[in-house]
Amino acid sequence: MDTTIHKIGFWAGMSAFTANVLFVIVQVLQLLKILDYPYDEILIYGFSLCIVIPFLIEMLAFHHVTPFEKKFWSHAALVFTIIYVVFVTANYVVQLATVIPMTLKGDVEQIEILVQSPHSLFWDFDAIGYISMGLASLFAAFVFEKQGFQRWIRLSFFANALVTPLIAFVYFYPEFSERLLLLAIPWTITAPLMMLILALWFRKEKLAFK
Repeated sequence: MDTTIHKIGFWAGMSAFTANVLFVIVQVLQLLKILDYPYDEILIYGFSLCIVIPFLIEMLAFHHVTPFEKKFWSHAALVFTIIYVVFVTANYVVQLATVIPMTLKGDVEQIEILVQSPHSLFWDFDAIGYISMGLASLFAAFVFEKQGFQRWIRLSFFANALVTPLIAFVYFYPEFSERLLLLAIPWTITAPLMMLILALWFRKEKLAFK
């Protein structure tokens, strides 16, 4: 059996996991005031953008190898992954290519509507993206069995889905603060974990076919 899709899924998942871990590290450095503007935002948006395509490819590979009788769940997961990709990519590209360069030039007034600040347009884009990622993980969880290695994948995806209401609360609570952001800490564990475990499952399945 051709295991190319499993190989692609593994490397895409490992890439998404690595980018996610780097994002978390930079986020911590920002909160600790070790990184200052613009380097903090360049690195945060940059590593966040590096999660997008690998995670999309990982979920696409996942859909392709899902048994036919469970493809509804993987297809739904892929749809919500695409929604995540569209919204966060629009946000990160705008922040990196327009907002940060224009801010450094001092032309803040011209791009005020584009700045990702609490409850702004692109803040909501980001919210829609990560809520969609949570919904993708919820649907994906139903593909996996309740025993063996698949049980751990199932649990990791459900864990990320359960964190999603906290993510929504952080984004949409009327008064944002750094203390409020701490509620999203579980996501820094569940999101990279599900990407890693799914990647390891691809590798496990690939070796099983040899």
